[in-house]
Amino acid sequence: MFQRALICTDFTDGMHRLAQFVPSLAAGGIQSFTFFHNVAIDAEREIPSQDPAILAQPKQRITDLLRDVPDAVEVKVEVQMGRVGDNILRLAKQCHADVIFLGTPTRTMLEEKLFGSTTMQLAEKTPVPLMILRPQLISTYTTAELELRTSHLFRYLLLPYDGQETGKTLIEKVKKQVQSNPHSVLERVRLLWVIDDNIRREFHGDHPVEQAQAECEKIQAELAGLGLVVNTTVVEGDPIQQIMLTAEQYDIGAIATCASGLGGFLKWSTPSLTRDILRRSWHPVLYFPA
Repeated sequence: MFQRALICTDFTDGMHRLAQFVPSLAAGGIQSFTFFHNVAIDAEREIPSQDPAILAQPKQRITDLLRDVPDAVEVKVEVQMGRVGDNILRLAKQCHADVIFLGTPTRTMLEEKLFGSTTMQLAEKTPVPLMILRPQLISTYTTAELELRTSHLFRYLLLPYDGQETGKTLIEKVKKQVQSNPHSVLERVRLLWVIDDNIRREFHGDHPVEQAQAECEKIQAELAGLGLVVNTTVVEGDPIQQIMLTAEQYDIGAIATCASGLGGFLKWSTPSLTRDILRRSWHPVLYFPA
């Protein structure tokens, strides 16, 4: 689905290991890679000094992991000092990235509020999709497991959908990515409509399951026109629980999700399924900004 990836690592998130698997990621359609490490600075220092000695060691550490890079694939390693969020946004624009890889641990709302989250900050600011992986998994995969996992990240996506504007936007984002990338390896999607049982039944209409299935079939026909295999699932239950259960049951490569609008979808006082997926999912999450 993507051709130019910016892969960010702080060496505690396991993301630096992806440098060993450039051939596998390239088999997933990516043709250009920029690996990035940010060297933190003291809060009091407004203008960091780009000390070559400090920057050289992490750059060499990533470079040493690169192996068997295909001739047609471009790979760069960038190490900078400064505020990590600002540097990621700047570098993404500079290298024309169309996806940013981040390693983000699962967090409770309180932990996120107390300690902050680079991913959540970027989710509100970047126009570039984010591929979010869990450090606990990336760090514990064997080489053989990670080689297989990286080659299948973009082959089978779970698309949560409920007929609302956010879901429609997600479908359009996926269609656009497939249409604009001749190297797209996306083969299959599963459209999941969860009828929220936390909402009173009368608000769902007279025949919610049948209505949801009918709308899913229309979208199924649209996506099938792009050469995709499209499966649909309509269930009743708690949305976040059903999304995680479906991802596990059907061997999903990643869960795709989308923000409905800028400026506050991650606010503490506003319920958000997208925020819950970003915070809680152990599966890879492909986040499309609005």
